[in-house]
Amino acid sequence: MTTSEPATVDTPLKKLVGEKTAKALAAHLDLHTAGDLIYHFPRRYDERGEHTDIRSLDVGEQVTVLAQVRRTDVRPMRQRRGKLLEVTVGDDSGGTLTCTFFGNQAWRERELRPGRWGLFAGKVTEFRGKRQLNGPEYVLLGEGGDGEAAANEEVEEFAGALIPVYPAAAAVPTWVIARCVRVVLDTFTPPEDPQPATIRATRNLIGIGTALREIHRPSSKEALYRARRRLKWDEAFAVQLTLVQRKHRAAAWPARSRPPRAGALLDAFDARLPYELTGGQRAVGAEIAADLATAHPMHRLLQGEVGSGKTVVALRAMLQVVDAGGQAALLAPTEVLAAQHHRGILDLLGPLARGGELGAADGATSVELVTGSLGAAARRRALAEVAAGRAGIVLGTHALLYEGVDFADLGLVVVDEQHRFGVEQRDALRSKADQPPHVLVMTATPIPRTVAMTVYGDLEVSTLSQLPQGRSPIASHVVPAAEKPAFLDRAWRRLREEVAAGHQAYVVCPRIGDPGAGSEEEPPREDDNGRRPPLAVTEVAPLLAEGPLHGLRIGILHGRLPADEKDAVMRAFADGELDVLVATTVVEVGVNVPNATVMIVLDADRFGVSQLHQLRGRVGRGSAAGLCLLVTEAAEGSSARERLDAVASTTDGFKLAELDLEQRREGDVLGATQSGRRSHLRLLSLLRDTDLIRDARAEAIALVDEDPELERYPALAASVAALVDSERAEYLEKG
Repeated sequence: MTTSEPATVDTPLKKLVGEKTAKALAAHLDLHTAGDLIYHFPRRYDERGEHTDIRSLDVGEQVTVLAQVRRTDVRPMRQRRGKLLEVTVGDDSGGTLTCTFFGNQAWRERELRPGRWGLFAGKVTEFRGKRQLNGPEYVLLGEGGDGEAAANEEVEEFAGALIPVYPAAAAVPTWVIARCVRVVLDTFTPPEDPQPATIRATRNLIGIGTALREIHRPSSKEALYRARRRLKWDEAFAVQLTLVQRKHRAAAWPARSRPPRAGALLDAFDARLPYELTGGQRAVGAEIAADLATAHPMHRLLQGEVGSGKTVVALRAMLQVVDAGGQAALLAPTEVLAAQHHRGILDLLGPLARGGELGAADGATSVELVTGSLGAAARRRALAEVAAGRAGIVLGTHALLYEGVDFADLGLVVVDEQHRFGVEQRDALRSKADQPPHVLVMTATPIPRTVAMTVYGDLEVSTLSQLPQGRSPIASHVVPAAEKPAFLDRAWRRLREEVAAGHQAYVVCPRIGDPGAGSEEEPPREDDNGRRPPLAVTEVAPLLAEGPLHGLRIGILHGRLPADEKDAVMRAFADGELDVLVATTVVEVGVNVPNATVMIVLDADRFGVSQLHQLRGRVGRGSAAGLCLLVTEAAEGSSARERLDAVASTTDGFKLAELDLEQRREGDVLGATQSGRRSHLRLLSLLRDTDLIRDARAEAIALVDEDPELERYPALAASVAALVDSERAEYLEKG
């Protein structure tokens, strides 16, 4: 597997490593060129004789471990003819794994002698309480103290102290990748260094060629650190340049100024508000008001804890635009939330929302709701109001994006729970304006600072951290149903006590259940670890009605119900006609029933950290304290249980957002799962690389101010295009 032909980033792998190996790399790892392979970085490095902590491996995980053969045992198989070879391997952590090989393989027993070190790759399973790898791939490192020379080709890959372990596939183990990398590096000509020389000097960055060699075959730990730092910088700088360029271009777009107007709707609304705005609401409101008054489109992210009063801030912005002669549209992710926004805004505005009606206040506007379930006559009337400009505020779901929804003068787009919408959907709404409208996106999912800087870097960010007066504390507790069934019985009794005191409750399940013909929901199956299917609304509700919640008024709510039925159920719950609402996460955002004080989340370990935080924000919205009970069968000490314990221990959404980021793949945050394409963003950690991201942003701002289109830096522009492809650049656009 050698070649004398010089390799560049564009050289096809089949010219370098042979057609068979190249096909396997392409089919299993989507690696096609020398550049693809060189940018397929090791995910970690092992040191022979050092602790690789086998004890930390999870059942079901695909692993490559560096371990030493401790003993071998051969015994006859019970069910079929032949022998079973069991090889016990271990590391310095004290952990062991059993590698099992079926069939008569005396040669393997001779090869896997105690004392020899090797890399072993396979899927971790469990049998009779012992973790094992069945028929793992392996490569021995040739230094077992038996005097054998390390003659085979594979050992050359591991001649250094640091052994690279690559993201691999069963058909292409890490040592095959390492061998291919060595072949490519033997003749590789690195690309022109894209980083400006001044930045390399200022930030003490090594050259790109050195970095790419040292990350695969590090000569020392210090050299590896410098290589990783340089390549992380390239990733952070590419993302920041993309965002800063977009922000720079957006700042030059024209937009209609919407300055405040004294004595109009906004002032009248403030005068009739039944409570004082918090200091945070006033400060953020002033920022937004100033943005709306400029002749360039606002692009602002408003983040705030559940119940921090984002909707009132957004409504005040919408009224400022209406006062200036424009219209405002609020896009909500679900019909339940859109309808609730509609009712809530009508209540807040009162006579100010009855434009054109008898008894309307002077200068009143009208508020229209546009959803997919509107009847034909109601839809025609609503669309006519919107098109004529009589509806100053328009609320809706995806239905606002459709053909035939026309605005007279769309001045502001508010996107609620913006992570639920794609770039194309937001663009479709923006395109309904003659000039780019002002855009305010809102989220109740707190965002760590590095995520805000990296994913929302082309937006100005406002944060509401202060809760309005009158919000009650929420206590959260984990209910270990498998270990202590009596605790679950007590949870249902606690719910009944709250209902007896005149309050209401939610019971949340992860699944709808009862899939009908044509349903999108697949019938439930056990997962790979043998867990039962997640609990479902349609199955749990009747069991509760016949059992622990017998005699209570129970309703169900989920995404497959017709829209009018959803609305009727929510109205009945809001009006106190139901005691308990058994629902899916359709109640996760925006649902506001102040009388609801208890939430019981079943199979809570099936939900994400942010989801659980959002869900529990549905209780404690009135004067009575809230209670959230997280029911789980996850074992004590498991990662799922630790996650739930963390959620129960704090109501600080920003702490939980950091936890959520720790537990998710970084690629999810950077949008890798959005485009479905392989990305060269491999090394950057939004959690650990805060300082580097901050420095990269400062350099990006300075460079774009000096040369907005990077015309003097063509290699850098090409590098940015390669690292942040067009689909990912669109994902990063949050405005």
